[in-house]
Amino acid sequence: MIGVIYEKVLAPGAIWFLLLAPVLLALTQAVRALTKTQPRKQSSENDVIDRKIEPLLEFDFRKVDPIKYQPYKTQGHVTMGIQKRVRSDWIRMDRGYLKRIEERLPLIREKPEFTIGTGEAVNPAIEELYDEIMIKYLPARFPTMFKTRGKLVENLATGTTYPLTTAGLTHAQMLAYMGENVEEDFYFMCPDADGQFRLQGYIACFPGGFLSPARVGESVREIHQPVPGYERKLGLSVDRYFARMQPGDFIGRMNWSLQVDGADLFRTDGNNYYPGTEQVVTEEKEDPLLDECFLRVEHQTLTKLPRTHAVIFTVRSYMTPLHQVKAEGDGKALAQAIESMPEGLGHYKMRQYWGRKVLPWLMEDI
Repeated sequence: MIGVIYEKVLAPGAIWFLLLAPVLLALTQAVRALTKTQPRKQSSENDVIDRKIEPLLEFDFRKVDPIKYQPYKTQGHVTMGIQKRVRSDWIRMDRGYLKRIEERLPLIREKPEFTIGTGEAVNPAIEELYDEIMIKYLPARFPTMFKTRGKLVENLATGTTYPLTTAGLTHAQMLAYMGENVEEDFYFMCPDADGQFRLQGYIACFPGGFLSPARVGESVREIHQPVPGYERKLGLSVDRYFARMQPGDFIGRMNWSLQVDGADLFRTDGNNYYPGTEQVVTEEKEDPLLDECFLRVEHQTLTKLPRTHAVIFTVRSYMTPLHQVKAEGDGKALAQAIESMPEGLGHYKMRQYWGRKVLPWLMEDI
């Protein structure tokens, strides 16, 4: 059942860590261009409808195509552009909703050490995000999908329900309900006593490919030590930017890479290269089957919660077969974008392995 409740509160020792470096660089470069949002009025716990959320009154997710994304044509590398966004667009729904929710369910149940992370430092932020997303946002934004019925909210698309309150729920249950009802993953960067933002929790069903030791409790800088150019280009500016973010700001961008060994979205290793480690590069990376090659795009959003001031990194993942990219006439543009990556970034994304086969094929005429 989609509405299954998870009684076990998981220790935050095991985690897949996320790649923030490109978006954070873009954010630091654009900070002066962003207009600060005025502080919000405190809403009561019973105020389900947030007036700043535009309702989609006749919305039918079954008739909505995924958003058109071609970041390789519109954004550069590392200094990728960002956009100021509105709260209404925080969560997206389209015709693939039910299929991807079904893909998330066994990951939440069978791989909780990777998908659910709670802990004393993050639990207040988990409660706040549940209130923001599950209680205020979903019934207000998508009234044709999420209907309030007494103390419950019914998901009309799946036929399941979830509580209209955090009372009586464990924090693992709150994260599980979020993971069962939206496609987005959420990562919690919480401020410590020194103003450092540290990764403290997550609901992460579709990680993008990292094999790492436990990262919970580490700062952004510590997490991204393996990322080429991070220390040189970002350094202290990232935490300073996080501190300057205002509750109500929504900013984001898209990140993209190639996944050349299947379309599954749950990847805890294999999508990035770490020189100097004992990482084994599989044959599929060096000689991939073209039918198994996909463009992986992450629609990323950053916002700060008003009460706990945790920064929420929201990630929505999309997969497109490279055959489709090429058939739509974008093969050469994608190949040129890959070839133009800085050497360090290209190696990090494993271009030196799959590029020998994939790039010439993308450049061929249809």
